[in-house]
Amino acid sequence: MPASLNHRRLIALAYDFAVVALAWWVSYFVAFGMTLPVEARAEMLRTFPAVALIQVGCFAFFRLYRGMWRFASLHDFKQIAKAIGTAALIQTAVLFIWSRGFLVPRSALVLDPLLLILLMCGGRMTYRWWKEQWPNSTETAKGRPVLILGAGESAFKLVLQLQRSPAWEIVALLDDNRNKVGRQISGYPVLGTWDDIARASLATGARHALLAVGEADHVVRRRAFDLCEKAGVRLQIVPDIDALMTEGIHLSNIRNIEVDDLLRRDPVKLDVGGLRQLLTLRTVLVTGAGGSIGSELCRQIARFRPKLLVLVEIGEYPLYQIHEELRRDHPELKVIPVIADIKDQRRLFDVFARHSPEIVFHAAAYKHVPLMETGNSWQAVQNNTFGTVRLMEVVSRFPVERLVFISTDKAVNPTSVMGATKRLSEMLLQEWAVRNPQTSTVTVRFGNVLGSTGSVVPKFKDQIARGGPITITDPAMRRYFMSVSEAAQLVLQAARMGNGGEIFVLDMGEPILIADLARDMIRLSGLTEDEIAIEYTGLRPGEKLFEELLASDEATLPTRHRKLRVARPFEAPGTVWEKQVMAWLTESSNLLDADVRAGLARFVPEYQPYQDPAAKVITLHPGTTSRLSA
Repeated sequence: MPASLNHRRLIALAYDFAVVALAWWVSYFVAFGMTLPVEARAEMLRTFPAVALIQVGCFAFFRLYRGMWRFASLHDFKQIAKAIGTAALIQTAVLFIWSRGFLVPRSALVLDPLLLILLMCGGRMTYRWWKEQWPNSTETAKGRPVLILGAGESAFKLVLQLQRSPAWEIVALLDDNRNKVGRQISGYPVLGTWDDIARASLATGARHALLAVGEADHVVRRRAFDLCEKAGVRLQIVPDIDALMTEGIHLSNIRNIEVDDLLRRDPVKLDVGGLRQLLTLRTVLVTGAGGSIGSELCRQIARFRPKLLVLVEIGEYPLYQIHEELRRDHPELKVIPVIADIKDQRRLFDVFARHSPEIVFHAAAYKHVPLMETGNSWQAVQNNTFGTVRLMEVVSRFPVERLVFISTDKAVNPTSVMGATKRLSEMLLQEWAVRNPQTSTVTVRFGNVLGSTGSVVPKFKDQIARGGPITITDPAMRRYFMSVSEAAQLVLQAARMGNGGEIFVLDMGEPILIADLARDMIRLSGLTEDEIAIEYTGLRPGEKLFEELLASDEATLPTRHRKLRVARPFEAPGTVWEKQVMAWLTESSNLLDADVRAGLARFVPEYQPYQDPAAKVITLHPGTTSRLSA
């Protein structure tokens, strides 16, 4: 323990001992009518050592000397009250037994703890006030002036932390509750409402604002962003404002508002108790663990402290990255990185035999629609569908409690090869679940994830960094979006709720125009559409103008989680259909794109293959034709 810390604790102990002596003397003095007879003085001195020992012992027991007076808070005052209350009960009992209470006035026993609370809390508050009013010379430089948007409990927490940060200088608060205007929080005035941001910025010179409204929903974040942009003020946020009091605030915590924050989505509320029951001290395996969804699943699962987390990934560097991150953030967690191709059944069997996973999340897939549409269609079938079959076959030979398959909205009435491979996988899983009731098989279907590999957000960021233009296929194109964190959390929630065979559909909110997303990203970069142009290039192979989450012949039922619904499709296709699919999947030849589309259309009735207008018919060998793109 540093010598300075020991020194400070001794000073605090000395102060409290002096307060104990003063309170005991004053309580006697008041009890005897502002005079102290000789007999009373003798009794006071005789009982003081016992009183001091009991009280100081209680102070130490309640850890009053671990806190720092400079940061004295309501928590410290509660601990002081508990310590003094406990000491009062003990000393009353001891003094009564010892001297029968003849010369210890009852009023002194009541007054003494009250005086102690007043003097001990008052001393700490006075010290904190002094330190805040007279900072060290190294802290005299003023920080960056900032407006606080909000004047509630979250704002109070933020103010307390920013007061200790030399990087920021609070100049005012703004709140839409007009009853708070003109009042103060910790000495800082509430100047007006959010509509007054421009005026407050001019009056105070603040060019930055911090959002302090707790779990602000998308409407609040959007309004704050729009108002700040009009006023020329940069809006910033603290991601987890409720952790401020325990963890403190650092410059790295405060960040600019991002496109995720403007999504029309509210925070996810998880069944934390149920997820602990599902994941804590269990062996969990994640395929595609280095991908955008797989890696976030690993981060979320790690929070629930599984016994073992097995990361299955074909890419060396993505696996290295997530493994190193988990080792850094969760050093107590046992993590096993496994390089494996999902189609390699022998390798999968070895991994399952060695680690015996109880919960399996299958996130490995090729997801890029245009890339899988032309030239790589058979690889999409092999990886997305045949890889899932290989995993199912291995799972059936081990006591796996739950298998969770990550699907996509592109599997609904698919027009792309990627979407059709996912839909075919869903149907195979549905058939497999009938024969394997010992494993609860759950499918989770959702839309686009912001920032995921191959998504538009990284592409738009790169195009903005290069000075534009941003390229969009069609001005009417809409997509459902959610953050990668929300997607992973809802996958876990669906895994907890599934009984077997269900297809869970995530509430994706309202679809967003891709053009609006591009405009938001331009504005978030501090630029305008005059500086970054938007160009429209036309639909790419396999793309839709909009995505669906449910096929027309499916119905959904609500679940106990408001952001999850369960789809109940028609009965599984049957074993004859399954055998035909397996015969096709095990084709030894590398099928051409047109043949792949024909095969998918045969097994997925709702699939409407993309027709390349530039395709032409060529002869492969006598009696056989196929379509190739020109």
